[in-house]
Order: sequence, then structure tokens, then C-alpha cells
Amino acid sequence: MDGVINATSPQWGVEPSTGKARAAGTTYRLRWAAPLVDRIRELHTTHQVEVRWCTTWCAYADELERLWDLPALGRAFWEDVNGYAAKVAKLAAARQVLADGRRLIWTDDTEVPMSGPVSDELTADGRSLLIRPDEWYGLRPVDLDAIEAFGREALEAIKARTA
Repeated sequence: MDGVINATSPQWGVEPSTGKARAAGTTYRLRWAAPLVDRIRELHTTHQVEVRWCTTWCAYADELERLWDLPALGRAFWEDVNGYAAKVAKLAAARQVLADGRRLIWTDDTEVPMSGPVSDELTADGRSLLIRPDEWYGLRPVDLDAIEAFGREALEAIKARTA
């Protein structure tokens, strides 16, 4: 969430929105682009993709859903994890999505592997879209365009198989 939705300087052509959310007894001020959250909500509610939290905020995701008026989304894990434990949990969650036979869209400003053996493993069969946004800007419109195209491709493949 941090560096993906919550970003210092979102690049969406509008003034960033701000609000507060609590995690582990601390109140944090968040900054995001409302059009980004709107597109995420639309992607999920129209079933183009299934959005799941895979963040150090998983244990507190209800705070984010309240702040951004999102439906209750699935969580990759429920524990309050940080640091190395979060890194391990996030990669395990990505691998589980693929092991379940599903397609994976993974956005994270620090943990998404953009090259190397783990990247190769996750992208080997074309079922994964990995996006590692700049933490300063978070996800940008071009990233959501790629997510929408990847989701559309998946829906078209399903329709072709069932036709």
C-alpha cells in the first residue's frame, strides 16, 4: 500500500487526497490520487480482477477500505508483519496465487522482483504481471492501463475456452 497507493507525489493530474488511518495503535496520514482508488475499486467491483491486500497493512486493511470506500477485500495474510517477515509473506502469497492456477498481478514498490530467478519463476508461463512503482509516485495511469489490459486478456481467454 505504501509506495503503491499511498505516495508522496501521485501522478494523476489532480491534487492528491489526504486522510488518516490507524495501524498498531498509531495514526498515519496517507496521501493518494482519488482517480487511482476509483480505478482500483472499479476493477474489483466489475470483476475484471480480484483485488487482494498483500501489504504490511493487511491486519489493518479495514482502515484503508473505510478511508477509500472500498469493499471488503481479501487479504494475502492476516498477521501484523513487517521487515523480513513481510517480504517472505508477500512472496509466499504470490507463489500461492500461481499454485492455485490463477493469474497474478503483483504491485509493490519494494518486493516485486523485476529481474533474476524469482522474477523468472513468477513470469515463466505468462500468467503474471509484475509492477514495481516508484515509491514517490505510486501506481500511475499507465500501470492501471497495463492491469486492465492484463485482466481483459484473462477474461477473453476464459470466454474463448468456454465458447
